[in-house]
Amino acid sequence: MSATVLEARALLLDMDGTLVNSDAVVERCWRRWALAQGLDPEAALKVVHGRQGYATMAALLPDRPMEQNYAENRIMLAEETADIDGVVPIAGAAAFMASLAALPHALVTSADEALAQARMGAAALPVPEIRVTAELVGASKPDPEGFLKGAAELGFDPADCIVFEDSEAGIAAGRAAGMRIVGIGPRAAALSPDAHVEDLTQLRVEAAGDGSVRLHIDAR
Repeated sequence: MSATVLEARALLLDMDGTLVNSDAVVERCWRRWALAQGLDPEAALKVVHGRQGYATMAALLPDRPMEQNYAENRIMLAEETADIDGVVPIAGAAAFMASLAALPHALVTSADEALAQARMGAAALPVPEIRVTAELVGASKPDPEGFLKGAAELGFDPADCIVFEDSEAGIAAGRAAGMRIVGIGPRAAALSPDAHVEDLTQLRVEAAGDGSVRLHIDAR
């Protein structure tokens, strides 16, 4: 086993696939939507992760009016918020979040506030005080707006932040924001993050003497 050490001033955390495993809910809801649209559910699931729902709909149905996507996204969010069956923490998430309690960090998620609260609650994880949820951005990942807002809320430059992400859209957003990226889980493995782990048990976080955050990454 080898170890990598990264230093930063702040950590920006995606939620789905990074802190919580919500794949069961996502797949149930999006399979149902794809079938209703006459689309291949497997093809839909390849683009859904990391994006806000309206952006996924626009990618899959590019000729459809955006107003319809926004309307159906509101319905989808309500369905996903009400369905927490199978939502569980990513391995090591509880200890990882506990280690961040006194360190600069923020949640940056494509979920809205209600969905973020529901899923973090279902996984029994603390909700970070600073959150950038869907209501607070004008553009979905892979646009970097959410991560840039998270850095600004914490008071740090983008280059001083590390992003934790699992999806192609999320990693692209972090990269566009000029941040280093730790990829979490199987989706991230082929996306060339700065470091990759299978789950959060491979991470250890500590405060450095100069006020920075030191991240220890154990490779397996």
